[in-house]
Amino acid sequence: MASALRSTILRHIRVPVSQTLTGSRLTAVRSMSSHDDHLDKQQVVDRVLDVIKCYPKVDPAKVTPDVHFQKDLGLDSLDSVEIVMALEEEFKLEIPDKEADKIDSCPLAIEYIYNHPMAS
Repeated sequence: MASALRSTILRHIRVPVSQTLTGSRLTAVRSMSSHDDHLDKQQVVDRVLDVIKCYPKVDPAKVTPDVHFQKDLGLDSLDSVEIVMALEEEFKLEIPDKEADKIDSCPLAIEYIYNHPMAS
């Protein structure tokens, strides 16, 4: 009974899969996105600057692509963490703590996000 039901269901389900022959084995290959829609650098710069300008403790007039969070904006390390969290949310990505600790300026944030394959 279960076998007949399974066969009936599987006849109606179509899943796009390309098949390749490897040696004497048939292998199914699923194509992944190549991220042709990857952000260009100017989009990343503009969005990073917008996130930083919207941070409550920041004077938007001081924000430039070369600004350092602590030296130029007077933010502390907790503020830097909050900015990185806001950038994660803006670009829909997760930055590991080890990497997030290194992001303390706009240039570093821009480079990290621009080079991240999952940034959107």
